[in-house]
Amino acid sequence: MLRNDLMNPFNELRQEMTRLLDAFGAGMLRPTLMTREVFPALNIWDAGDRIAVEAEVPGISKEDLEVYAAGNELTIKGRRKPLEGDNLVYHRQERGTGEFTRVVTLPVEVNADAVEAVVQNGVLTIHLPKAEEAKPRKIAVKAS
Repeated sequence: MLRNDLMNPFNELRQEMTRLLDAFGAGMLRPTLMTREVFPALNIWDAGDRIAVEAEVPGISKEDLEVYAAGNELTIKGRRKPLEGDNLVYHRQERGTGEFTRVVTLPVEVNADAVEAVVQNGVLTIHLPKAEEAKPRKIAVKAS
């Protein structure tokens, strides 16, 4: 019985520290997208004559997205705006807000003039045609 009474202050301290750290994390660390591991999450694959990219960008409009391609580098920039309103009080805020930039190196150089990007249902799809120099060439084999 005495042991339980001695442990109670430590349990209370642990619970209070957990509450404070959770409040600190929710209020200070989560407001920006940059605190996430990597945002946006990407899938990149070779689709023959092009490189295809899908990026998860839920809640971000096309007006708040920018896509750049140069050489073998792809840059995705964007911004998720916070909710605005009078008397707005968050009870929980887990979705980040703010600006983000994601730069990835592609496996080949692409034709930046022919890149297409479409956002639909929170997924940004980018088609990056390979540069002519990056496309495979058939080599004629000669007999000697």
